[in-house]
Amino acid sequence: MRLYHLLVAFPIVSGFQLPFQLPFFNQPITQEPLPPVPSRRIAIIGAGAGGSSAAFWLGKAQERFGLDVEVDIYEKNTYVGGRSTVVYPYENTSLPPVELGASIFVKANKNMWRAVDEFNLTRRDFREDSSGMGIWNGESLVFTAMGGWWGIWDSVKILLRYGFHSPRKTQQFVDKMIGKFLTLYSVETPKWDNITHLSSALEWTELLTQSTSDYLASEGVSNQFIYELVEASTRVNYGQNADGMHALAGAVSLAPTGASAVEGGNFQVFEQFLNHSKANVYLETLVKSISRSASGQWQITSDRGSETYMAVILAAPWHSTNIELPADISSRIPAQPYVHLHVTLLSTTLPSVPAQSFSLPASTKIPAMLLTTFDGARNGGTRPEFNSLSYHGAIREGEFVVKIFSESRIEDAWLSKMFEGQVGWVHRKEWDAYPVLPPTTTFPDVKLAPGFYYVNAFEPFISTMETETLASRNVVDLLLKEELQSGICGSAELSGEAVEDYVYGWDC
Repeated sequence: MRLYHLLVAFPIVSGFQLPFQLPFFNQPITQEPLPPVPSRRIAIIGAGAGGSSAAFWLGKAQERFGLDVEVDIYEKNTYVGGRSTVVYPYENTSLPPVELGASIFVKANKNMWRAVDEFNLTRRDFREDSSGMGIWNGESLVFTAMGGWWGIWDSVKILLRYGFHSPRKTQQFVDKMIGKFLTLYSVETPKWDNITHLSSALEWTELLTQSTSDYLASEGVSNQFIYELVEASTRVNYGQNADGMHALAGAVSLAPTGASAVEGGNFQVFEQFLNHSKANVYLETLVKSISRSASGQWQITSDRGSETYMAVILAAPWHSTNIELPADISSRIPAQPYVHLHVTLLSTTLPSVPAQSFSLPASTKIPAMLLTTFDGARNGGTRPEFNSLSYHGAIREGEFVVKIFSESRIEDAWLSKMFEGQVGWVHRKEWDAYPVLPPTTTFPDVKLAPGFYYVNAFEPFISTMETETLASRNVVDLLLKEELQSGICGSAELSGEAVEDYVYGWDC
C-alpha cells in the first residue's frame, strides 16, 4: 500500500517535485576536450531553479571542454532561487527558517538529490508526523489517519473506506509515470525542442489529454478515492482540483515519497549552482527588452544598459516579466495563467487546532496536517476556506509554526478564532505559484528563434524545482550543439553501460 505512504509528505509548493559521493568536477570524461573557441557571450534571464541550473550546466561544459563562453545572469530580485525562498519567524535569524515557496524534493529527483550531496549540504527528511493527517471538505473530516500511514489500523481504515482496487490502480499509475520519468537521467535521455514530441516519446500523451479524475475513473478508480485522497494531493501540490488538471500533473502530485528538504532552505542548491558556474550574476537588475542586433545577435536592454549576446536563455515565465520581445517571438509564447496562491505562516502555542474551531465535538483530535477536498462544494456544500493547513514543527520550546495555503487572504480575525487568540508571528505572501494545468496538447516552443531558448516551456507539462533543472539541461544541450557544436557531455553521442547511479549531465 505504498500510495498511502506517498501521501504523507506533500510538497508545500509543488516540489516533485516525484547517496552520491563522487568529486564535484572530477568525473571521468570519455571524450577528448574540444579546442578553445573564440569568446562567446550567453545571457540567462532569471536566477531561479531554471536559470541557476542553466548556468551550472554551462559551467560543466566549460570545465570539461575548455569552451570560452562568458555567461551573464540577470535577476530582478535581491536573491536567487525564484519561488524557493525562506523567511525567519519574527525576523529572528537565530530561529529555524521556514520555507515560503518550493519546499520538498525526493530521491527520484536526481539532479536536486545529487546537488545536495555534491555541494555538501544537509538533507532534512520529512518524517511521518505522529499527529497524523486528515481531509476536510469544508464541513466535516471525511478521513483521518491519526496513527500515521504506516499504522496497521490506518491501513485497515483505508481498505474499509476505499477498498483494495482503487489504491492499487492509482499506485500503478504513479509507478508507471515515475519509471518513464527516470529515463530523463539515462545515457539514452531524449533531447527535445518540442514538448509535444517529448510527451509522445515518454508515452504520456494520453495523460495530458485527460483530466486526472477522468483518467483514473477510466482505470476503474472509485470517485470516492479520486475526490478524497487524490484531490487532497492535487490541491496541496498544485492548488487545483482533480477534475481540472491533466493526469500527468495528477501523477506528479501523488509521487512524493521519502520527501526531503535542505536544512536551512532549498535556495542553497540554486546558490551553489551559481557558485559552481563561471557566470556573472546581476541581482536587482530588471531586463526591459530583448531584440535582434544588426549583426543577428541578441541585444538585451536592462538597468545596466545595453549588452549584446550570441544566445539568450529565458528562464522565467515571460508573461510575468514585462520584457518586450520581437513580435514574431512573443506570438509563439501562448498565455499561461497561474494559480494565485496565498501563503500564511504563523506561530502559535497551541499544539493542534482545537476541534471547536471547526465546529466539531471537543473530543475530536485534529491532525497536524489538514488537507482538503472540493467534493463537498462540488455537490452543493461549503467551500473549504483553505487548501491545506499544516504544523511544521517547533520554532522554540512551546511554540509551533503553521503554514496555510488558500485561494484568498486569511484575515487576522479568522486566525484568532481558529487558534483561540494564541497567535504570535504572522507572515503573508502571495505567489503566482503554479501554472494552471488543464488537459492540453499545446505547449510553447523550447527554441523560439535561432539562439533564443525558453526554459519555462516545460512548466505547462510538469512544474517542479527538479523539472526546471531538467528543462534547463536540455536547453543548454540544444544551445551548445547548435551554436558551438558541443554539449554538456561533448559533441559525441554517449553509449555503453552507465556507471552505477548514473545521472546524465553529472556523470558523462
